Amino acid sequence: MCKKILVLCTGNSCRSQIAEGYLRYFAKEKAKIYSAGVEAHGVNPKAIATMKEDGIDISNHTSNNIEEYKNIAFDFVITVCDNAKERCPFFPSKAVKFHHNFPDPAKTTGTEDEILEEFRKVREQIKNYCFKFVKENL
Repeated sequence: MCKKILVLCTGNSCRSQIAEGYLRYFAKEKAKIYSAGVEAHGVNPKAIATMKEDGIDISNHTSNNIEEYKNIAFDFVITVCDNAKERCPFFPSKAVKFHHNFPDPAKTTGTEDEILEEFRKVREQIKNYCFKFVKENL
């Protein structure tokens, strides 16, 4: 049976988008993956570029607000930042909740290379987390 997974972050622009991309890649047909934010900020172009470097295209992803999914019975809800965990609305479902606070690469300052390096570092952390999640839960 296909599981429904929601990845939740603050603005649904970066970390949750990367996680959605990897969960789709690793879970294949075992799960339907959604991502949302407690706000919607648009998909970060650097997140798109960083994922493209690893062969995953998230350029067609949209930034969604959690309210859009309130009628879906999720099996899993994964929060990828502390802010989303604290602000996560109550879901009237039996969703099993997971949480991992990843650093926000969009808040990195420095040269373009330093910022891209931080995006890559966070991408690898999220990739490893998603691989392990799929292996252990699906």
